[in-house]
Amino acid sequence: MTDNRAIEDHLREEYFRLLPDIRRVAEYLEAEVKYFLLPIRRKLDRYEQVVVTSRVKDCDSALEKLRRKQEGATFDTEQPTLYTLRDLSDLAGVRVLAFPSGRFAEVDDEIRKRFESWEADPISLGEAETALVHRYSGYCREASDSVRGEIQIVPMLIGLFWEVEHSAIYKPSPDLKSVATDPEMRQCASKVYEALRDFERQFEFLLGDQKLGNR
Repeated sequence: MTDNRAIEDHLREEYFRLLPDIRRVAEYLEAEVKYFLLPIRRKLDRYEQVVVTSRVKDCDSALEKLRRKQEGATFDTEQPTLYTLRDLSDLAGVRVLAFPSGRFAEVDDEIRKRFESWEADPISLGEAETALVHRYSGYCREASDSVRGEIQIVPMLIGLFWEVEHSAIYKPSPDLKSVATDPEMRQCASKVYEALRDFERQFEFLLGDQKLGNR
């Protein structure tokens, strides 16, 4: 019989075997995305932003995500060979933060065109019914045949909020588990998302009025 510890040890070994490929995919994908978005970034107004960053998922995060994907959020100790980190689509990732929403839509159009064979997996936030964050995943064959990459296109205000929210709520330390699961805390986070969207909508509304007035 194999215990969970043995499965995790096996997956840790696999992670470090894959790590050179993961890094190559992250570097390659960041360079590709920056190149494809160069025409957009060159014409940004002073108040507009398009920021591209890459990241490599660390070993513990990769194991925890693979575990959460299993039934009951646990590994079957009777079938240890079923599990591989290659099943994850975001070991290597690129995030594009864009402001305002017009640039966000323009960036998404360009990425979809350039990575049309990649799988789309948009996500909603808070109580929104429409997708507010776009995600695409697939292989960068020039960098690796073993590791998939992921591109996230995120409204900048939400992306900056994530820098705080993910550590406190989405992926909290053990001593913050009760905070992360508190219903009122989750409701507060939802209100933050809505407030950030309202800010951006009002900004673009006033910007459009100003441009019309200057004609």
